[in-house]
Amino acid sequence: MKSRTKLLPYPIIVRATKGDVEAITAVLKHYEGYIAVLATREFFDEFGNPHFFVDEEMRHRLETKLITKILTFSVA
Repeated sequence: MKSRTKLLPYPIIVRATKGDVEAITAVLKHYEGYIAVLATREFFDEFGNPHFFVDEEMRHRLETKLITKILTFSVA
């Protein structure tokens, strides 16, 4: 079975772990959809209708956590 998502190229991962800002931005761009899904919250209006929105604080916290893990990741 083929994967529908493209993998990040290995050189970008290596550059990101060394602190290259452009590479880290590429990693964040790669995962932005997944982060948005994780940060999506549901709330209900006064009539009980559900509405969904991306919690920007949660999105920012997830991105910060990803950057922290990128910089501590050890590439063999």
